[in-house]
Amino acid sequence: MRVLLSTYGSRGDVEPLVGLAVRLRELGAEVWVCAPPDEDFAQRLAGVGVPMVPVGRSARALTTAPSPSPSPSPADLPRRAAELIAGQFDAVTAAAEGCDALVATGMMPAAAGALSVAEKLGIRSVSVTFQQLTLPSPDRPPLAYPGRPFPPEVTDNRALWDLDAQSNNALFGVALNTNRASIGLPPVENVRDYVIGGRPWLATDPILDPWQETPDLDVVQTGAWILPDERPLPAELVAFLDAGTPPVYVGFGSMPMRASTDVAEVAVEAIRAQGRRALVGRGWAGLALIDDRDDCFVVGEVNHQALFGRVAAVVHHGGAGTTTTAARAGAPQVVVPQAADQPYWAGRVAELGVGASHEGPAPTVESLSAALKAALTPETRARATAVAGMIRADGATVAAKLLLDAVTGERPPMPA
Repeated sequence: MRVLLSTYGSRGDVEPLVGLAVRLRELGAEVWVCAPPDEDFAQRLAGVGVPMVPVGRSARALTTAPSPSPSPSPADLPRRAAELIAGQFDAVTAAAEGCDALVATGMMPAAAGALSVAEKLGIRSVSVTFQQLTLPSPDRPPLAYPGRPFPPEVTDNRALWDLDAQSNNALFGVALNTNRASIGLPPVENVRDYVIGGRPWLATDPILDPWQETPDLDVVQTGAWILPDERPLPAELVAFLDAGTPPVYVGFGSMPMRASTDVAEVAVEAIRAQGRRALVGRGWAGLALIDDRDDCFVVGEVNHQALFGRVAAVVHHGGAGTTTTAARAGAPQVVVPQAADQPYWAGRVAELGVGASHEGPAPTVESLSAALKAALTPETRARATAVAGMIRADGATVAAKLLLDAVTGERPPMPA
């Protein structure tokens, strides 16, 4: 059996597919992953022996490219979507030949392109999201992305979801349907609903992200797709950890942090104000040390599963993967959300009592110090430890079995 996993996005979009790919392979499937051609993605997949098919431009280069504003203008989005969809049609079509199933996730136009390829080739497919906020629900509004605001006078959730569908059609519809026509497929009337499908998968932990049943949407929540990371921590990092009390880790993953260019200085000063050592993760923002004092250390790509179990707290952007990893490690969290679903994860951290949510994307020494003070209490540590024992670790295995059962006809968790 051959399976293609397709995504376009940041590390948070690629890493779950690493876990699923390994579990599928353990069950006897051949697996390929389509992902952006970034070196760290290629190395991660090569490290577990999964072939990668590069798609489109570097996600890191696209995210960190100099820009006059923190996000692309509305006029830029259809052009970027057209480029992304065309790349999906080219690369995914070649990779999907002979496959029995396709899993699509990542940015909506990329997922739409991959699902269209599966439709053309007659391959069973499933759409997956790593947060529930893109799934229509009458109980909450959709995400208002930069460049895609909703009129303030519209407050009814159902009306807002209608506007969300119209926005996706306006941004991505022409590019998607042009490419679909080129391979003989009919046009899609509702891009968002096409991507979601009738039975989407939600690859999140039910403790961290409890799904509320929604009429007309049959969601399969598998649990988060996590692969145990056996990579050792670098010797220099271990020496720093062993040299004193547990430090506070600060890192913002794939976020360029354009709204807070002094975030490394702010974070280190706030951490020092709590009498703690600092561990700075470079990330895509390229964070660095602010001086040569020995109470700080900087790291690049590193095993977060092993690291977070040895820190006093984790300060991060609120990506689904980082939030889940810190929660599993029992590390108190301070979430400084930047965009998209990150305010949601910040809210969940606060609601669960495992950390603090920072208000706004640009912390000051005072605001971050206050959040750290709350996260570093014994009560928060005790709650984080308790919640860690509730987080499931079998999500990737559950998803792999569902996928293979669907192809062999034993269960119907995905459309034909």
